[in-house]
Amino acid sequence: MSRIGKKPISLPQAVKVEVRDGTVFVEGPKGNLSRSLSDRISLQIKDGQVILGRLSDTKIDKSLHGLFRALIFNMVKGVTEGYSKQLEIVGVGFKAEVRGKVLNMQLGFSHPVNFPIPEGIKIETPKPNQIMVSGIDKEQVGEVAMEIRMIFPPEPYKGKGIRFAGEYIKKKVGKSQATTK
Repeated sequence: MSRIGKKPISLPQAVKVEVRDGTVFVEGPKGNLSRSLSDRISLQIKDGQVILGRLSDTKIDKSLHGLFRALIFNMVKGVTEGYSKQLEIVGVGFKAEVRGKVLNMQLGFSHPVNFPIPEGIKIETPKPNQIMVSGIDKEQVGEVAMEIRMIFPPEPYKGKGIRFAGEYIKKKVGKSQATTK
C-alpha cells in the first residue's frame, strides 16, 4: 500500500467534498476547486474523512494512489488556508508595482515589463522589490511565480534578477585582472 495514499484526509468543518461524474469538487471558505479523478482510483467520504483506494497493485495504480491523495489534500488546504509564494527583486533601480490587473516591473530593460495577472491569482507588492503571489490553487500559484521569475532569472555574477525569497544563488567569480611580470 502507498504510504501517502493510505493516509486519510481529515476535512475541516467548513469544507465540503463530493464526487460527480469522475470529478472531485472541493468547496471551502476561500473558494471552489475541482479536478478530474482517475478511473483507477476510488474515493470514499466517511466521518469527515476522505479515504482513497486503488483497483489493483500495479505500479501505475500505486503511483496514482499517492498522487491523487496529495492533490486532494492540497485542494482541501487551498480552500481553507490558501497558498502564497514570495519573490524578491535584486538590482539597482529594479522595482515592481501592481496597476489594476497588470504587474508592472522595471527590470533594467529599455521598456517596462507588464505581466497580466491571471484569474484566481492575487499579486501584491508590499515593497517595491517584493512580489507576493497568492491563491487557492497550489499548482497555479507556483506556475505564476515561476513565470514571473523567468522574466529575469537571477544571474550568477552579481545576483541581479528575480528570485524566490530565501533562494540561494551560487555566485561565480568574474574575470580577474591580468597580472604583468
